[in-house]
Amino acid sequence: MIVTTSENIAGKKVIRTLGLVRGSTIRARHIGKDILAGLRGVVGGEVTEYTKMMAESREQAIDRMLEEAHTLGANAVVSVRFMTSMVMSTAAEILCFGTAVVVEEER
Repeated sequence: MIVTTSENIAGKKVIRTLGLVRGSTIRARHIGKDILAGLRGVVGGEVTEYTKMMAESREQAIDRMLEEAHTLGANAVVSVRFMTSMVMSTAAEILCFGTAVVVEEER
């Protein structure tokens, strides 16, 4: 399946728009990671524990969006975007959304 942030795909023509698809996950912080992040806050540097957690969350949200697109019969998702929101002080939602479409080769 083709996934892109643009509205168009080079060499492809959208023949049918199937609608909005989305995937999300909510992740809570882990006390052990908070301790390591606190230490990094003192000495500086990237908080790799959270970087990894957020990367995994984005991938899970994308996978869920693609499952929904596949169910609709799409072979591509265009105009993909991400959004993050705080659900509570220790948890955040990652939302991935786009438009499910059917594309074919341009002639």
